[in-house]
Amino acid sequence: MLKARLSEYLHKVKKGMDIYITEHRRPIAKLSPINRGGKALDPDMAELIRAGILRPGRKGGVRPSLLRPSPAKDPRGLVLKALLEERARERKL
Repeated sequence: MLKARLSEYLHKVKKGMDIYITEHRRPIAKLSPINRGGKALDPDMAELIRAGILRPGRKGGVRPSLLRPSPAKDPRGLVLKALLEERARERKL
């Protein structure tokens, strides 16, 4: 199965995932990323990437759309009110 889907597994390794290779359900090898862009990945960052929580950035910096303020508005403060109520409930637990 590894041979037939090697490119798919290598793509996952490039994203920071460790791949364990088994034979008769016994682990025999591990494919893992060596480094990214010439620099070793921070272990915490690598773990977040493996978990799918974080995606490594691409060269070229931040997209301009991420630098613009959000168009969302909450003039009545309902989001803040809900957040504060939730925090108060959690403190009571």
